[in-house]
Amino acid sequence: MQSIGSISNQTEITALLKDVSSIAIVGLSPKENRPSNMVGRYLLENGYTIYPVNPGQTEILGLQCYPDLDSIPHVIDVVDIFRKSEDIMPIVEQVVALKTMPRAVWMQQGIVNEAAAVLARENGMYVVMDRCIKVDHANFVK
Repeated sequence: MQSIGSISNQTEITALLKDVSSIAIVGLSPKENRPSNMVGRYLLENGYTIYPVNPGQTEILGLQCYPDLDSIPHVIDVVDIFRKSEDIMPIVEQVVALKTMPRAVWMQQGIVNEAAAVLARENGMYVVMDRCIKVDHANFVK
């Protein structure tokens, strides 16, 4: 990976996914049929440490669920976001306020927020938008 910015090519995404171990999933649903739940299970099965973030839950996938990113007492490598595009900026603002900056903000397939991406990049993070982390892992890393 070269300069900090948006990443979208196979080489950069593969490098990022091979180099990280902890992923906070904002908007992780407890419902097994929801895409966020399927992605969370997949990432767990493939060796990643997952931190569910959903203020309405205490546990998801057998893991403690956190109400927000600041409540996670561990270093987060990637913040994977399952929220509407218009809800992304406050989440990225939370990310920027963390004591230890994650390496990347990942907005799932169908999610694009250019202003939030600029904020993340200005604070030294890689940004992935409109891509599924599960699909990219399965296609590029496995």
